Parts: sequence; structure tokens; C-alpha cells
Amino acid sequence: MILVQTETIAGREITESIGLVRGSTVRARNIGRDIFAGLKNIVGGEITEYTKLLADAREEALSRMIKNAESLNADAVVNIRFMTSAIMQGASEILAYGTAVKLK
Repeated sequence: MILVQTETIAGREITESIGLVRGSTVRARNIGRDIFAGLKNIVGGEITEYTKLLADAREEALSRMIKNAESLNADAVVNIRFMTSAIMQGASEILAYGTAVKLK
């Protein structure tokens, strides 16, 4: 599966636009991370627990988007974007979406 954030794929011809594909996940913080984040907030610096949480969430959303594209027999997904939104306090959704296409 070819994945790009552009509307085209260099050196390839898009023959058909299949449609929107997406994948999402909702992740929540936990009390252990929150305690450590509170301490880190006092001294400053990167809160690596949250960085890892968000990176894992992005990968899960991307993986689910790819499965959606594969179920449509797509060759690639173009114009990929990520979006996040708060679902409730302490929980956020990460959404990956793009356009599934067939290639020549």
C-alpha cells in the first residue's frame, strides 16, 4: 500500500478514485501518566509518556485506515491527513483519513 500526503504519486498514474478511507482510535490518559506529567510540568521538558501515547494512537489510526483501503482493493491512499479531537476530559480521538485510489 502506497501512502502519501500529496494529491498525486510521483511516477504513477491514478486511474480511479475509490473514495474516502479512515481509521480512528480513542485513547485515554491514566493516573500514573498524569502524576508523572504533573511532576514534569513543574521542572519542564518533554512528557515522554504522552508523546508515546499519541505516537501509538497515530499508528493505530493509520493501521485502521490502511485496512479500510485494503478492504476496497485500493493500491494507494493519497492526501492523507490526521486530526485529533477531545472526546471527554482525559480522552482524545486520533483520526487518519485520505482518498483510496487505484493505480495504473
